Amino acid sequence: MPIRAATEADLPAITAIYNQVIATSTAIYADDPLTIEDRRAWLSARRAAGYPVLVAEEGGEVLGLSTFGDFRAFPGYRHTVEHSVHVRADARGRGLGSALVAALFEPALALGKHVMIAGVDAANEGSIRMHQRLGFERGAVLREVGRKFGRWLDLELMQKFLDAPGAPR
Repeated sequence: MPIRAATEADLPAITAIYNQVIATSTAIYADDPLTIEDRRAWLSARRAAGYPVLVAEEGGEVLGLSTFGDFRAFPGYRHTVEHSVHVRADARGRGLGSALVAALFEPALALGKHVMIAGVDAANEGSIRMHQRLGFERGAVLREVGRKFGRWLDLELMQKFLDAPGAPR
């Protein structure tokens, strides 16, 4: 399945996927749907930072997206990024999420990144297993840091070294 850079023409599909995830899951700790204009500003900000936004496409339809951004805003974290990946509900279970995350490793390395972080809802065992298969290690569980659907949510932080641990920069 082709994975390519997202374009402005992909924004309706990207927005629909994102809003479906917001409405039906705890993969995103947000309650309100976003607009295409929200996603346009987001895409512009990613591009301005030099960060990729990728989409998986089949038959002319966008089935999923992935990207990464700064992990934290402080200079000491400049070699660490946090990724996100979302797949349309009817396209899950086909390996798209794994392919979309794996497609981020090379661009991150090219930008001099050392570690990629995944923030996963701790109850999402499927996502945790997917990340482990991609070489992410479980790091920490932050208990009850999110709230959605009337309940507290735990966030699991996972990490993957993109180059050798302790590699000089």
